[in-house]
Amino acid sequence: MKILVLNAGSSSQKSCLYEINPHTDLSTPLEPLWEASIDWTVSQEYGLLKVFANGESRKIDLPLDDRGEGISIMLETITHGHTKVLSSLGEIDMVGHRIVHGGRSYSQSCIITPEVEQTIEDLIPLAPNHHPAHLEGIRAIAHILPNIPQMAVFDTAFHSTIPPQAKIYPLPYEWYEKGIQRYGFHGISHQYVSQRAGMILGKPLEDLKIISCHLGNGSSITAIKNGHSIDTSMGFTPLEGLMMGTRCGSIDPAILLHLMGEYGYDQEKLNHLLNQESGLLGISQVSADVRSVISAIANGNSQAKLALDIYIHRIQSVIGSMIPQLGGLDVLIFTAGVGEHSPLIREKICSSLSFLNLKLDLDKNNNKCVDQNIALDDSAVAVVAIKTQEDWAIALEALKIAQK
Repeated sequence: MKILVLNAGSSSQKSCLYEINPHTDLSTPLEPLWEASIDWTVSQEYGLLKVFANGESRKIDLPLDDRGEGISIMLETITHGHTKVLSSLGEIDMVGHRIVHGGRSYSQSCIITPEVEQTIEDLIPLAPNHHPAHLEGIRAIAHILPNIPQMAVFDTAFHSTIPPQAKIYPLPYEWYEKGIQRYGFHGISHQYVSQRAGMILGKPLEDLKIISCHLGNGSSITAIKNGHSIDTSMGFTPLEGLMMGTRCGSIDPAILLHLMGEYGYDQEKLNHLLNQESGLLGISQVSADVRSVISAIANGNSQAKLALDIYIHRIQSVIGSMIPQLGGLDVLIFTAGVGEHSPLIREKICSSLSFLNLKLDLDKNNNKCVDQNIALDDSAVAVVAIKTQEDWAIALEALKIAQK
């Protein structure tokens, strides 16, 4: 079975093509037959498409004024040139899409019907940076491959198991009835890495109390018990929770009232402040990238040091708040760009958890350590750095639906 995966962000489009045979070992992610990425922000004049297949790579400039046409050009590389892996796009059996927000309507993956597409459009106000891009991909595929089924995999679905006491905000109950609640995000990633941790450790997922730290430009932490999400740091939108690259995370909501009343901030200006000007960038005044912040610290930049200190403090605080709900901790997972690749961040976070008898193996932590336990043998808590594979997880969800 050939499954195409589209993972659209606000400024990017990542795609993979997998071939899964009846006897394929699904416990380990397959290498895609073909993979591509589009960066719509690399230039003010064009988008940049990068394609890799058959050991060959291609770069193609794309028009900025028609993203649907850009997706069409991307798909042509599957059947033409040095990156050709199929004779016809008609060989594709199913297309899977990552959809950031499913609202209350969708707590599991499903085939995209006109009703599902309309719901995705209706939820644009809750995911304004992502849902328009998701719809571009869905509609482009429907135009190019009208007879191939498309499937939505919702980032919020994994968090549908969060209990009411963690899901409902302490606002008048009528607002919960209107849909204001904690939805959580990065669910595809958190679900995948928790399952992968069980495989790496050779233990049933149902027996593990897990805290998963998805640390990238966008970051979230999830508490997982018996294989289910029971709490997560992101909330009604991806803005809540941790300090991130440019997002502030959780703050006193009265600050917003103050900015509106004293400084005349409107909705648009507040949205830009909270999502684009805050976080690591806002405090450090250097960069939203952890690597650049760490480099600035090495050069004596005190604001960069403060930014990293706040960043670590907030991660540690969220981890600490979730341990009582889990009733302990068996596994701490680090994933995504920062979680997978920054030994310093992992070391700093773990340094405050020694009261759990968590003991990080510094040698393992400082060397190539992806997809393995990097805790000492006598540590009471396993520490696992895992490469998140959202595209593979989406492909597996598509396979499940196809088999049904």
